[in-house]
Amino acid sequence: MASGEEITVCDDEIRSRYSHLEKMTDLVAVWEVALSDGIHKIEFEHGTTSGKRVVYVDGKEEIRREWMFKLVGKETFTVGASKTKAAINIDAVSGFAYEYTLEINGKSLKQYIENRLKTTNTWILTLGGTDYRIVLEKDTMDVWCNGQKMETAGEFVEDGTETHFTVADHSCCIKAVSSGKRKEGIIHTLIVDNREIPEAVE
Repeated sequence: MASGEEITVCDDEIRSRYSHLEKMTDLVAVWEVALSDGIHKIEFEHGTTSGKRVVYVDGKEEIRREWMFKLVGKETFTVGASKTKAAINIDAVSGFAYEYTLEINGKSLKQYIENRLKTTNTWILTLGGTDYRIVLEKDTMDVWCNGQKMETAGEFVEDGTETHFTVADHSCCIKAVSSGKRKEGIIHTLIVDNREIPEAVE
C-alpha cells in the first residue's frame, strides 16, 4: 500500500466517525434532559432559508422535515424508554431571529426540572469500578438504575417503608421515613451494603 492510500483510508474513517456533526450545519439548540432512564441529549437543526427542521435524540434522527414554508411552529416527539412526550416550539422573535423552547410532558423545561426535583430522588454511586445512577419515582415507587427499571420488593417497617433491590450483587434499600414536618414530607434514603449514599443534584 502506498502512503497516499493509507491517508485516504484514515480520511474516510474520520469522515464517517464525524458525519453526524458534518450534517448539523443548521444546529440552533442543544438540551440535556434528565429522565428516570438516564440523561438524554436533544439537538435541533433549523434551516431558516430552506425551512428544514431536524430533531436528534441521543444522536439518532427522530424527525426530518425539508422545505417547510412556515418557519415557526412546533415539532413533537418522544424521549427515553418510557416514551416521554417532548416538543420544540419555534417562535419568531424579530426579523429573522427565532427562539427555540423545549417542553417535556407539556411543561417548559424549567417547570419540568422543578417538578422533577419534587417527584424523584437521584443517587450516583460507584460499585466495583462501575458508575450507577439510581432514580426513585416517588409517585409510583419505581426504581431505575442506569436506564433499567428494577425489580423491587417493598415492605412496611416500624418507622415507614423499605424498598429492596439488587445492583451488581450489592443489596440496596430505599428507606422512606416521615420527616415529622408537613412541608418536608417523606424523606427517602438509599442504603447500599449498610452504607448511606448521599443524594445527587442534577
